[in-house]
Amino acid sequence: MGKKAVHFGAGNIGRGFVAEFLHNSGYEVVFCDVMDDLITKLQENKSYKVIQVGAEGNSETTITNYRAINSKTNEAQVIEEIVTADIVTCSVGPRILRFIAPVIAKGVDARPNDATPLAVIACENAIGATDELAGHIKHEDNTPEHRLEDHHERARYANSAIDRIVPAQDPSAGLDVKLEKFYEWVVDRTPFHDHEPPSIEGIKWVDDLFPYIERKLFTVNTGHAAAAYHGYVQQKTTVYDALQDPNILNEVRRALAETSTLIVGKHGIEEQEQKDYVEKIIVRIGNPHLEDAVERVGRAPLRKLSRKERFIAPAAELAEEGKEFWALLDAAEMAFRFQNVEGDEESVELAKIMAENTPEQVVEKVCGLTSKDKVFPYVVEKVKKVQADA
Repeated sequence: MGKKAVHFGAGNIGRGFVAEFLHNSGYEVVFCDVMDDLITKLQENKSYKVIQVGAEGNSETTITNYRAINSKTNEAQVIEEIVTADIVTCSVGPRILRFIAPVIAKGVDARPNDATPLAVIACENAIGATDELAGHIKHEDNTPEHRLEDHHERARYANSAIDRIVPAQDPSAGLDVKLEKFYEWVVDRTPFHDHEPPSIEGIKWVDDLFPYIERKLFTVNTGHAAAAYHGYVQQKTTVYDALQDPNILNEVRRALAETSTLIVGKHGIEEQEQKDYVEKIIVRIGNPHLEDAVERVGRAPLRKLSRKERFIAPAAELAEEGKEFWALLDAAEMAFRFQNVEGDEESVELAKIMAENTPEQVVEKVCGLTSKDKVFPYVVEKVKKVQADA
């Protein structure tokens, strides 16, 4: 029997980034999603294209050998696929992990103990997303306690760091996905200590993932979001447009200089290596061919302003160390201004929170900080400023 991967989330990242790797590595891909139209399109079309966009021109990969299941209406079929799969991956968004956990738990539980354990890898823009998914799967609501003892014989969970910009797509593109040529997919090798990790072309397997996750989150995500939020406030259309403004480019560079101080000091990455990485990231996020709207990059401001995310996490650590964090808070201020943006529920919720709470309550609720955190009063000042302008 051929290799098989079950992937939850048939959106642009799932079809574009993850499925391309799996397809190129010889896996049949089974997409699971709750969007009826998307599943029907995948069922009716036997192929689609992934277009890689780079400064030096575009290239294309045709994706075939896939199936699609509506996981909302065909749970039994999804379970059956998981029982015989080699890999389960997902790109559903961190907040949806708990909703896909029950069906994965049932599939894992029905697997034989003598087969190679299922490799479960969450491909989300969040630290420890696979651990979070595993926590939901192993919760007593989804897996009986007496089945946990030998659960590791049926499934292994590996955290990963993914890095590839997938912009908003042309509405007429159908299933085709446009994304940047650059990619990085780094996965923790340690859960597979007693057998080979799954063979997936393009994955970099490492024994210590954390430096890669933080470097990516605090450089790519921090830089991308800083450009988008500053750009949104300055009424720019795309991230490329925003970075043509010398003031915004300077703000992004200042924020990345602060996170670089943290990354170099904490993870022992060479200063020059990090500088080169920052330059590469600024070129990538400013790729004119991606036409990346500031509203798309800025969406979900509540998540992006949360405690473990791209602005507050590094600023809080830098504050504790007595190092500079002003540019990170300037970017966070712009994120607090990202309110009532059409099509973004979190920006509407943010506006409500800002209107109904004191600055201190906003910082506690949105950023997860308390008065014990050194950065707390400085974030409070930023919120006061935004509230005063409302």
